[in-house]
Amino acid sequence: MMLRTAASSGLIRKLGNAATIRQLSRVSIVASGARSNSGGSSSAPPPPPPPPSNAGAAASSVKYAKTTAGTGDPEGSGATGFSTRGPVTWPALGLVAIAAASAVSYYKIERERRLENAMGKIVSSESGWSPNPELLARRQYVRTKWGWFPKEDTWGGAGKPAIGGPWSLVDLDGNLVTNESFKGKWTLLYFGFARCPDICPSEMVKIGKVMDTLEKEHPKLRGQIQPIFVSIDPARDSLKALRDYAKDFHPSYVFLTGAPQQVQAMAKKYRVYMSKADETEDGDYLVDHSIVVYFHDETGDIADCFTQSMRPSDIVEKVVERMTFVPSY
Repeated sequence: MMLRTAASSGLIRKLGNAATIRQLSRVSIVASGARSNSGGSSSAPPPPPPPPSNAGAAASSVKYAKTTAGTGDPEGSGATGFSTRGPVTWPALGLVAIAAASAVSYYKIERERRLENAMGKIVSSESGWSPNPELLARRQYVRTKWGWFPKEDTWGGAGKPAIGGPWSLVDLDGNLVTNESFKGKWTLLYFGFARCPDICPSEMVKIGKVMDTLEKEHPKLRGQIQPIFVSIDPARDSLKALRDYAKDFHPSYVFLTGAPQQVQAMAKKYRVYMSKADETEDGDYLVDHSIVVYFHDETGDIADCFTQSMRPSDIVEKVVERMTFVPSY
């Protein structure tokens, strides 16, 4: 035990001597530096290094300056004459949006107004307007409280088909007859040929019954109607052949024919299908054709179309309805 204590005391004395030697060495180096500065130069000694606290403040200031760049306050003191807001603000953006929306709305309203004025001049003109003149006839439009609407007629909103047009043929006396010859009259127009074995005679007899019914029930309307037969076989339907053919039908009929070019041009305007069929060796043939009766008003415009399936009573009802129709606007 005594040996261990003596060894520990010796070790402590050695460690104390070593610490003392290091302190003396440090004091000696500082003293020798001070003597050399005082002897070699008369200038003032260099300033001591800044304390650690000042160095930390400078670093913090630089860091703050980086994060406040562009604010006008690089030191972060908050005391600056510059505004901290940018040139664009939310209220300014709101005003711009309102102005843009107002401009777009005004443009749309003005555009619709000009289009409506231009459309009104076109659709209300004497010739009228059609979205597709090849399929639908031109119609006049009128201004209503709901906007521009087609002038009300028996065709309704769908519009009437683009059927008919100017034509010229000859009657049984050889006189020139045109569509203008029947202005002021309502007409029942039928295309057929004198050698037709069954369909044409049946349709013409049906129209004769319509005329007789109107004579009894609506004599005033009957006086305004003119039935017309147009031959689509001018090569064989001479004026003499048509005179003989006319004897078998209602006396009010007007029979017309013409040159092949005239007949074809008129049939095309009424979209009448016609074609030779069952031609024999001796040159005899039939003619396939559309079976439709075209009803025109007093101005020559198409008012309705009556097909083969309609009975005389059905046609009478339609004729009376069309001739007595009164538009509501």
